Amino acid sequence: MVEERKSFQLVGAGSSDSQEKIQKPALSFLQDAWRRLKHNKLAVVAMVFLAVLLVFSVGSNAVVSKQDANSFNSKEVSIYRNLPPKLSSSLPFWNGTITYAGNTEANDAYADQGVSEGETFLLGTDNLGRSLGKRITVGIRISLLIAIVATLIDLIIGVTYGLVSGFTGGKVDTLMQRIIEIISSIPNLVIVTMLGLLLGNGVTSIIISIAIVGWTSMARQVRNLTLSYRERDFVLASRALGESNVKIAFKHVLPNISGIIIVQIMMTVPSAIMYESVLSAINLGVKPPTASLGSLITDAQENLQYYPYQVLLPALALVFISLAFILLGDGLRDAFDPKSSNE
Repeated sequence: MVEERKSFQLVGAGSSDSQEKIQKPALSFLQDAWRRLKHNKLAVVAMVFLAVLLVFSVGSNAVVSKQDANSFNSKEVSIYRNLPPKLSSSLPFWNGTITYAGNTEANDAYADQGVSEGETFLLGTDNLGRSLGKRITVGIRISLLIAIVATLIDLIIGVTYGLVSGFTGGKVDTLMQRIIEIISSIPNLVIVTMLGLLLGNGVTSIIISIAIVGWTSMARQVRNLTLSYRERDFVLASRALGESNVKIAFKHVLPNISGIIIVQIMMTVPSAIMYESVLSAINLGVKPPTASLGSLITDAQENLQYYPYQVLLPALALVFISLAFILLGDGLRDAFDPKSSNE
């Protein structure tokens, strides 16, 4: 019997195969999401663009103040008004020339209006001779301020409302959802316009108007996610340990749905920017002469035929900012929820 045992040989015993260990440490949820996000080139480009834009918006406050962008010299309006963008005479679009209706040759607007030699405006000027570059810089800052603050208010109200509704359940949940349905049944634009008429012009009134209509989608999303998590094992274990519903909701459920909330935030910011533009278009935006992207586009529409760059430049800024948030939101959705991607 002993000889029969000796005839058998244990394959792999003591070899590297049997002692193989996992060399790569396990990734956390956020590390795994970041790994996926890095593979999405468009999302990375959008994230870098928005990071640079935010740094520029904050840093530019020391260089370009609101007063600097709004002020103009009434005695020099005729010299500096409606100047086209100019960087060099040899560059197309940035050569400081305008082709008027009925003419085939471009006119040097800077020379025609008596602008001092060597004085140029990279993005041109408006009908009051104010630098469009400075006004677009301030406009981006104001629009981002409105959108981000309104989104944060949406986040606080929507997440709290959704967690309470989803975790409480029963008649309370039904009542809270009926309130959301009533608010959602009214077109957002109608609510924003009515609030704008009641509150008047100004940054604060715009933020309040946008926040009031924006929180419902966040609340509904959080409520649905909370319903799917409240019967999970870790929630039942926390209840068994005597933790309160509030503590369970904010300590255990909220971190698990944070990824979807972040994606929702990225989608809410461009919506807030667009609402601000709509309010500016119906004269319910920021108070003149304060500049926002929406007010710049609205003010320049009357000159669209002759000076299209006054509309084109702030419109491009608005489009690129909104597109960047949407692309980053798509990338974050795929990173936090791999099932939604095509990988």
